[in-house]
Amino acid sequence: MGRCVGTVARGIRTPIVREGDAVEETVVESVLRAAETEGFALRDRDVVGITESLVARAQGNYATVDAIGADVGAMFGGETLGIVFPILSRNRFSVQLKGIARGTGHVVLLLSYPSDEVGNQLVEQDHLDEHGINPGTDHLTESEFRKTFGASIHPFTGVDYIALYRSLVEAEGAACTILFSNHAEMILEHTGTVLACDIHTRARTKQLLRAAGADIVYGLDDILSAPVNGSGYHPEYGLLGSNKVTEEMVKLFPRDCQEVVDGVQALFREKTGKTVEVLVYGDGAFKDPVGKIWELADPVVCPGYTSGLEGTPNELKLKCLADDQFADLNGQALREAITEQIRTKKGDLVGAAEAAGTTPRRLTDLIGSLCDLISGSGDKGTPVVLVQGYFDSFAAE
Repeated sequence: MGRCVGTVARGIRTPIVREGDAVEETVVESVLRAAETEGFALRDRDVVGITESLVARAQGNYATVDAIGADVGAMFGGETLGIVFPILSRNRFSVQLKGIARGTGHVVLLLSYPSDEVGNQLVEQDHLDEHGINPGTDHLTESEFRKTFGASIHPFTGVDYIALYRSLVEAEGAACTILFSNHAEMILEHTGTVLACDIHTRARTKQLLRAAGADIVYGLDDILSAPVNGSGYHPEYGLLGSNKVTEEMVKLFPRDCQEVVDGVQALFREKTGKTVEVLVYGDGAFKDPVGKIWELADPVVCPGYTSGLEGTPNELKLKCLADDQFADLNGQALREAITEQIRTKKGDLVGAAEAAGTTPRRLTDLIGSLCDLISGSGDKGTPVVLVQGYFDSFAAE
């Protein structure tokens, strides 16, 4: 009898990791302990996902608000600073904003609308239409926004981010001006020094600002790209991917993830003889159907992964084979025909009719998103995920 189960994903509990802990050993020992107690075996091409937080905590990759403020002050000079397109998040941006405000005297905050880059809404599109406001062309001051729309309460968190961000800036002793526009260049009417705070569109935003005549332009990826007074840092992403730890500290995105995944793979091979694939994952790349929030507030889904996770799936659409090519077959004959089709499929199915609808996204984005959903972001205590059977097909025995 053939196999009855395909892909299985398990959240793996680990000890609480502290700075200086050997994360590679912790991961491997936790998976092997789970395998022994739960009665499953490791196989070649299993995938072990490690949440980015586990790696960053073991590295001690933390930074204080003072370190952020010092870096901002050194880069921009401490005068009026424009902040363009930050996301609306207590976890992702509130502590960053405190540090930015601590490093300048006047914050001009430009918010995109009706939502931020990852889908957090300030106002519903229908309300814009009711008031004849075109987000593609119209710029609003804070008073104009409030007069038209009133309070802007986030449907999930219950927070008015406009009020929150103003309060955070002013608590640091800085003046605060809040504007609404989807054109980054509009900030140059108020200041020529600008910090681009968007994530996935940051390169274009910086380019537009420089082309429009900005004097100084940096992005969040430039802040803490090197240590400040012994702080944590990230040479490529800076503050991007950081999370709130306390009101005065953030955890940065982990560094040197390639060394970590390669080390974990080697340790599994040493202890089990199996070659597993390993990735470090952050936010998944998916969109909430109700809140319209795109989950990916990290700069990438996977900052490190072993070589076997390169590429995209190369799969046939089973239902198309059953309903079209083999529509005249049933039962065992249908099973055998589809199995043979899978075993003899081409090495590259991009554009092939029989692969239509398979959406070949990158393996790391797909598996990283699966891991993020399994581990969650709360109190499950499973920062490691074991995925088995992901590379199997209907033809696998």
